[in-house]
Amino acid sequence: MRVTVEADGGSRGNPGPAGYGAVVRDESGAVLAERLGALGVTTNNVAEYSGLIAGLKAARELGADEVDVRMDSKLVIEQMAGRWQIKHPGLRPLAEEARGIAQGFALVRYGWIPRERNKDADRLANAAMDGEVKEVTEPARRSWSPPATGSPLRMVVIRHGETPYTAQKRYSGRGDVPLSDLGHEQAARAAARARELAPDLAAVITSPLRRCLETAAALGDVPLIVEDDLIECDFGEWEGLTYAEVHERYAAEQERWLASTAVPPPGGESFQQVAMRVRRAVRSLQDRFDGRQIAVVSHVTPIKLMLRDALAASDSFLFRLYLDPAGVSLLDSWPDGGVAVRSVNETAHLS
Repeated sequence: MRVTVEADGGSRGNPGPAGYGAVVRDESGAVLAERLGALGVTTNNVAEYSGLIAGLKAARELGADEVDVRMDSKLVIEQMAGRWQIKHPGLRPLAEEARGIAQGFALVRYGWIPRERNKDADRLANAAMDGEVKEVTEPARRSWSPPATGSPLRMVVIRHGETPYTAQKRYSGRGDVPLSDLGHEQAARAAARARELAPDLAAVITSPLRRCLETAAALGDVPLIVEDDLIECDFGEWEGLTYAEVHERYAAEQERWLASTAVPPPGGESFQQVAMRVRRAVRSLQDRFDGRQIAVVSHVTPIKLMLRDALAASDSFLFRLYLDPAGVSLLDSWPDGGVAVRSVNETAHLS
């Protein structure tokens, strides 16, 4: 389901008494949900981000897949789209919360609209500031999930073995680099560990690139399925360069890329774009192999995004998690949405 979120916020005094409002509409323009709340004394920008968060939460509760966010706050729209940096430290946690919610949708688009086209959200924000809403309460949220029933899909997720680019710590995206001799040895060890974790493999799902195909081949006589959506991020002009070389030649672009998953390398692909296809691949695997065991052979970026979603982590997780060549992670998922991350980046088998 595709919806539009219109959101706004304001304060009388900046900082001053503040409130937010949000409206969720279907594709015909009909109102599906409204949210408003008073925030006490704070700034316009905090109130605007609060309206965005409330609107995204409402869209999530409605089961939306795609969201078009429309706000008259140029600052919030440009920051969430990754085109402007978030310089104010007080806004960063709010932006991080909004991005965390947005990760649960297949697609989120951000667009600016003039204030006269955002009248309903503005009306709700003013109602909150006028004291029509004294406080905001949300339904109690569990910090745990009830035990799942039935057999899960077990995914043994394997990063490909070492390549010459891996050894030299170079960006390796769409370049079809083969495994090194050590990489082949690592692939054999990872395959043995995968067999221990999932002795009844129904299939091996792999990226189409050679380094993954060679790693997948080590799993032996198991049906092999090539999944294009599991290919590595396209690093564009950074392909084959080291981090230091990119910093020297593309310092400003690298800083923007590190600040937002919506920003791609020059000529490349953003992490948000990769996340969309990785989620599509995972949903397809869940539908096709429900209750069975599979191995998934892919690259650093798709695996990090898979683990981020499974752990309900924020974007900062992507830059804090290290994945070794031929490292193994284990995920179980149930049809009711339950997920258990049983291990991340196992490497004992490589010793």
